[in-house]
Amino acid sequence: MKRFALFGECLTAGLLVLLVALPVVTLLPALAAGCAHIKAHVDGETTAVRAFFERVRAALPGSWPVSIGVLAGFAVLAVDVVFLRTRVAGGGFVAVVCVVAGIGLAVVVLRAAAAWSPDVRWPDLMRAASRRAVADLGGSLLLVMSFGVLLIVTWQLPPLLLPMVGCVLMASVAVDRRRAGHLTEKAR
Repeated sequence: MKRFALFGECLTAGLLVLLVALPVVTLLPALAAGCAHIKAHVDGETTAVRAFFERVRAALPGSWPVSIGVLAGFAVLAVDVVFLRTRVAGGGFVAVVCVVAGIGLAVVVLRAAAAWSPDVRWPDLMRAASRRAVADLGGSLLLVMSFGVLLIVTWQLPPLLLPMVGCVLMASVAVDRRRAGHLTEKAR
């Protein structure tokens, strides 16, 4: 029954994250609040909708410039993929490199969202997340696989986007907790 409850929280988190991320510049606070929502459920804390929006409000300060930078990075990579793939000889290879860079950026964003706490600034969080993405390649690969599952499942059945976004958030929390567990084991 607990696993079904976790799936329900993933569905709720996915819906709330997609709603809050609609203004686009609130992408990072939405992801951070979604990850915090999943963590709260796992830790036995409150997962009320009001608590989700309080987490969004706590994640907003300083997030807009970083959110705009992340979105600009995704936009540049997407435009490069479209133009290079069709208009430049050998552009297919560069388009593949741009797709890999976009996936890497998404991994860093999710790692930052999973590690967010109210006392850490977003630029510092993004720098630390990029270092963790390289240092923990296994965890980064797990997040890439969660993106793959998200794409395949929503391609086959688009309404499953809501729970799948929640499942990707859960994967990022699991990867973050996995990293913390490895650090604890190394300290022993």
